[in-house]
Amino acid sequence: MTDMSIYLDNAATTSLHPEVFDAMKPWLTDNYGNPSSIHSYGRQARVAIEAARNNIAGLIQCASSEIFFTSGGTEANNAVITSATESFDIQHIITSPVEHHSVLHTIAHLEKTRGTNVSFVDIDQKGRINTDHLHDLLKDTPKTLVSLMEANNEIGTLTPLIMISEICKEHNAWFHSDTVQAVAHYAHNLNHLQIDGMSASGHKFHGPKGAGFMFISKRSRIRPFIYGGPQEHEMRAGTENVAGIVGFAKALDIAYDNMADDATYIQKLKNQMINSLSSAIKDVAFNGDLSNSLYTILNVSLPASESNQLVLFNLDLAGIAASGGSACSAGAVQESHVIKAIGADPNREVVRFSFSALNTEQDIKLATDKLASLYQELKTNRSGVPKEVRVNTKTEKPG
Repeated sequence: MTDMSIYLDNAATTSLHPEVFDAMKPWLTDNYGNPSSIHSYGRQARVAIEAARNNIAGLIQCASSEIFFTSGGTEANNAVITSATESFDIQHIITSPVEHHSVLHTIAHLEKTRGTNVSFVDIDQKGRINTDHLHDLLKDTPKTLVSLMEANNEIGTLTPLIMISEICKEHNAWFHSDTVQAVAHYAHNLNHLQIDGMSASGHKFHGPKGAGFMFISKRSRIRPFIYGGPQEHEMRAGTENVAGIVGFAKALDIAYDNMADDATYIQKLKNQMINSLSSAIKDVAFNGDLSNSLYTILNVSLPASESNQLVLFNLDLAGIAASGGSACSAGAVQESHVIKAIGADPNREVVRFSFSALNTEQDIKLATDKLASLYQELKTNRSGVPKEVRVNTKTEKPG
């Protein structure tokens, strides 16, 4: 490995905040009781879970009885969409082609197994929802569920939740949003937002992996998705991840305390990279709606080159962690469904950089300089591997 180590893949996962680790540690060591047990160990764990639930509910402004803990965003998306479809005999699901696979694959399964009618709302080349088309799709279609993410995990484009929720309410449709990338980066007031279900995952904002929640409005309670026990108010069976839940609540608390300052700082880093790359690489472009996008994500579109597919490999060799898209698709040699859906040029390589408050201006400068130099060398180097990071047939790595 190179001495330089720059982490710019925060949309995939973030580092655990030290205060979150400190909050979790007692529940991994001394306070290890099962929260369903009636003895003191169990009661302590139950109190910790309910305190975390109340804390989260206070931050996103909903009733604590509307929060149900899960193993993360994927489970939450599966649970909300599947259970709502079954509970309310949903006949029609409307989504978009740029949703996370945990939404798209769940809906495809329901279409195959239940015969649920599925429609895809139109989007433009920046990934923005065509609200007029959404109105049209909802006309004369009773028992409809709409699932649209708040912030796209690959290109960062934001969906106006308030407007979408009002459209859904007008047509009496059940509204779910995958808010995994947005929770902790934006404040939510669920008492005022007409949303029926949403999903969140702690490791996207310096909380633990394996901990998330689903919000289910008390207006439209659904059946359980996982059966086998009375946990989570009989909505999600299985022994709760006490340490993960405590850590999730602590991470969200820290995020809300620092939200305004972090948003300003991270947006500055994003603007720095946009400006630097625009100056350094001719014909560079950016996917998504830069005027209305998640400030932690920048999707860079590089001019076509024979060696474009080696950009991520060479960034990694240089000690810079970035992504070509969703981390859930890592290792799969296939075109991003999001990039395809917005009609981007398939010959242009995309690199997703995603930032956190732990990144520095120097990180951005080094990453930008390295990407620009890699691109220039890859254009003229038929091997596709820059000289300074080539390795021989042994297991040597660049110094």
